[in-house]
Amino acid sequence: MNLTAIQNNYLLRLSLMLLGLLLANNTIAQQIVNGISLPDVLTLNNGTKITTAKQWKIERRPELIAFFKKEMYGQSPGKPAGVTYKVFDNDSKALGGKATRKQITVYFNGKQDGPQMDILLYIPNNVKHAPAIVGLNFDGNQSVNIDLAIKMSTSWMDKTKGVVNNRATEATRGIDAGQWPLEMILDKGYAVATVYRGDIDPDFDDGFKNGVQVLYPELQNRGDNFATVAAWAWGLSRILDYLETDKAIDSKHVAVFGFSRLGKAALWAGATDERFPLVISNESGAGGAKLFHFKGGEGTTRLDTKFPHWFCGNFKKYMGQDSILPFDQHMVISLIAPRPVYVASAKDDTNSNPEAEFWGAKAADPVYRLLGTSGLPANQWPALSEPSVGRIAYHVRPGGHNVTDYDWIQYLSFADKYLKKP
Repeated sequence: MNLTAIQNNYLLRLSLMLLGLLLANNTIAQQIVNGISLPDVLTLNNGTKITTAKQWKIERRPELIAFFKKEMYGQSPGKPAGVTYKVFDNDSKALGGKATRKQITVYFNGKQDGPQMDILLYIPNNVKHAPAIVGLNFDGNQSVNIDLAIKMSTSWMDKTKGVVNNRATEATRGIDAGQWPLEMILDKGYAVATVYRGDIDPDFDDGFKNGVQVLYPELQNRGDNFATVAAWAWGLSRILDYLETDKAIDSKHVAVFGFSRLGKAALWAGATDERFPLVISNESGAGGAKLFHFKGGEGTTRLDTKFPHWFCGNFKKYMGQDSILPFDQHMVISLIAPRPVYVASAKDDTNSNPEAEFWGAKAADPVYRLLGTSGLPANQWPALSEPSVGRIAYHVRPGGHNVTDYDWIQYLSFADKYLKKP
């Protein structure tokens, strides 16, 4: 490390130490949640308290969006101007006649040899103009169901069952079907749209050379670069762009869902794209719903060292400073308000720290209340399998890091309440 780097590191640590002292002396506005001091989501950077919905919308919300784009997620482009769609599969008798299956290639720059993603879409045949749930998947579209007509992903994959030389084989077909109970979702009247995460950005530190970032060189080599979680969130919005062109879908009623690291992306997509009227975060952990200030589970150091590509370069300056951060994830959840959001945990998922996820959701409650909604009714971490449901909903179930039928039953009930037309 050269002298300049040592000096910069010293100055950063000194400034963060002073920030901690200021927080301890109540100089910086705080909100107290379960005895933990958090930066107050309803206080502007200049110290002005937010007391009206208009102030939130015009002043505080834009301020927070700008902060998180600069310091954590990085900047993201808008809808690509040259995007085109190719529907290469349209089968009205899929899943035993229950659904219409469509597969669509999205060419982000309109070129068939350019960055692209494949959407797998199932639409219930007994519903006209169906609401939908969109989400990214971990192991390729073919992993969500044993349907042999689903196109095998050709994108790079990390090592998992059935992956050979970082490419999927037939052994990956249906391996994640338990996390995507398509028939249950379809029976409730919802379409399902999913895309493999690696189509948008492969999940390894490659200098952003193999994802959609290559289309936006101006957003790289800078502190607030277009990083992986932001790219995944951007991809979720691009799925919605297509659904807005499909007459079989009610594109005004599309929920965004994500599990684990993809839950981090779903929350950021919901925060930044207000077209999503409902957001579901399943065990999203650190950088998702979990509070950094709450001890236990993953923190900034693990995110910045093991997954340095997930967040922008500026985020690395906060490494190891979890307890004195000038921000936390309750602020990201608050950016979804007043739209409904469901945060869910699993008791044995210690990396995600289920209790810290609950308090992340609860700390967003003041914004939901300010905007005239019910917020999160629970005032303490709920018992196992006892959901607390308001405009913010939360449950913790037995078991570990996964998506189960129990989770989906709660999500679909929540969607019935808030997503479907009256």
